[in-house]
Amino acid sequence: MSSSYKNRIQEFKVALSEQEIDLKALRELCFSGIPCEGGIRALCWKILLNYLPLDQALWETFLTKQRDLYAQFLREMIIQPGIAKANLGVSREDVTLEDHPLNPNPDSRWNTYFKDNEVLLQIDKDVRRLYPDMAFFQRPTDFPSQLILDPQNEYETLRRRVEQTTLKAQTVNRNRSGVTNVSSPGKALNLYPSNEYEVLPNGCEAHWEVVERILFIYAKLNPGIAYVQGMNEIVGPIYYTFATDPNNQWKEHAEADTFFCFTNLMSENRDNFIKSLDDSQCGITFKMESVFSKLKEKDTELYMKLQEQNIKPQYFTFRWLTLLLSQEFLLPDVIRIWDSLFSDQERFEFLIPVCCAMLTLIRDQLLAGDFTTNMRLLQVTHTLTHSHTHTHTHTLTHTHSLTHTHSLSHTHTHTHTHSLTHTHTHSLSLSLSLSQFNSIQFKLLYWHECK
Repeated sequence: MSSSYKNRIQEFKVALSEQEIDLKALRELCFSGIPCEGGIRALCWKILLNYLPLDQALWETFLTKQRDLYAQFLREMIIQPGIAKANLGVSREDVTLEDHPLNPNPDSRWNTYFKDNEVLLQIDKDVRRLYPDMAFFQRPTDFPSQLILDPQNEYETLRRRVEQTTLKAQTVNRNRSGVTNVSSPGKALNLYPSNEYEVLPNGCEAHWEVVERILFIYAKLNPGIAYVQGMNEIVGPIYYTFATDPNNQWKEHAEADTFFCFTNLMSENRDNFIKSLDDSQCGITFKMESVFSKLKEKDTELYMKLQEQNIKPQYFTFRWLTLLLSQEFLLPDVIRIWDSLFSDQERFEFLIPVCCAMLTLIRDQLLAGDFTTNMRLLQVTHTLTHSHTHTHTHTLTHTHSLTHTHSLSHTHTHTHTHSLTHTHTHSLSLSLSLSQFNSIQFKLLYWHECK
């Protein structure tokens, strides 16, 4: 570890040791990248996502209250309904007079149960394939929920609900664009090959099951938006960061802390997932068009090329913006990018020039390509076939977003090694390395200084 990197870690320790956190100063530090040592990143994210109060004297009481509240959510939305399901229909009198599976009453417990199952099935399918190139989410957590796994609670778990669910009529998968993937009626739902995922022993649960629970609770508490495909890609990096915290006192509560941080982030980002708001100024359509407006301003030649080929921003920027670039980079790089994103005061406005800079980064390929080639370049994620060790140097340049003053006075280098296995899909793509993201940062700086 270089002396400059040690000094940078010390800067963070000093900033985080203040009784009253200086949010502006912390944002300045975090924008250039947060060290992962000592759980610094996880702690900074909790502050940047408006979870932890700035006054450290309030932390202990606040965290106890929030974690107790999350435990209450588990009881009310998973454990108690699971017990009620086990008891539904036990008595013939209950079935005929009070409730039964065919009861059309929207307040019927069965009706609620079946609707919840539709949401749960989609969540389950998505979280099981979360970052398939990493083993982390398939591994057991060191801190399984004792409340969920308590043998005294005889109830139908989420895992059991999914295993037992067979849709007799039509299975409808809901995604961001509407209703799709309608299966044949009368078929039992063969969810997963029996050998696709490791079966953990009793008393254990995989990390993906924790993420599933977080998303299910979020959907129950937010019926207006519920769950939409892609939310799993947003909660995943947050949970990974908290669940790998070296401090067990924080790691033990990664689930509850992730839930509240994810909820706070979605409160800022949820308009992108609500179809009825698409064409409003706060909707995703306006933001996608803003990327091309920025491109027209910064690179007219490239903008005209895409216009001539009738390549619309909706074809590729939808994913970039709604998923916060989580699909365009490998997870370690996503986490580094989110350091900058979370620390920017107008984080979602910051995404627009970043997306524009991503386009200009591959301008030569786009200018030389035809429609088909360019669509592949913009839409297909590039991955490699062999297991390899991906080593790159993080040149973290102290810049700020377009809305702030930029400075190049503070730089440091940090080498981060991780081993990932990937599947090849296409040789042309927009999967970007962190060094390319640094190029984007320099481009943003250049644009700012040319204003």
